[in-house]
Amino acid sequence: MKLLNNLVLILIVLASSARAESFVYITDQVDIPIRSEKSLGNTIIRLLPSGTKLSVLQITEDGWTEVKYQDTIGWISSRYLSNNISAREELKKANSIINESQLLITKYEAELDGQNKQLLILNNENKELVIRSSKSEAEKTHIEQIYQDALKLEHENEKLMQEQLQLKTEFQLAQNNSQIEQDTSQRNWFIVGALVLFFGMVIGFILPKMLNRRRF
Repeated sequence: MKLLNNLVLILIVLASSARAESFVYITDQVDIPIRSEKSLGNTIIRLLPSGTKLSVLQITEDGWTEVKYQDTIGWISSRYLSNNISAREELKKANSIINESQLLITKYEAELDGQNKQLLILNNENKELVIRSSKSEAEKTHIEQIYQDALKLEHENEKLMQEQLQLKTEFQLAQNNSQIEQDTSQRNWFIVGALVLFFGMVIGFILPKMLNRRRF
């Protein structure tokens, strides 16, 4: 057993010499003393809890390791040291990570809930915008239809005005033609009357003379 411990110590020494600086951890569940000397006498400098990280300065074959913790340098029995963190400390660390993860999850869930609420608000606003857009589109279509109807009415009005102007022109021409016909008719009747009067006067003047000649 002692030979096995010596081999372990030799391996630790070789590992520590291969690296510029190495670390070990206290593995016992109770506080472990760090001593000023390699002895179990009244040489305790301070007590360190399990999981404390220590810098290795040197390892001796008699089962002691010189370590440094903050500004303290001393000796600890090598059997209380390990190159790995103890399972209890690993569990504590894992629980700490889990707790932090749960806090993050809670935070993200709260943020997600807030984003979902914001998304719901945006969806409602989007629905209102869609409704408004539909109403605006319907109003636009209605206004365009009114505009088209107005253009159509304006076109028909222009057409009616042109027809009215044409009718006025034709009526005026008809009136002018009628007046011309009336004037022609009156002139013809005047000529006829003048001729009748002339022939009457001629007959009235010549006929008595002819009758008087036949008597003589």
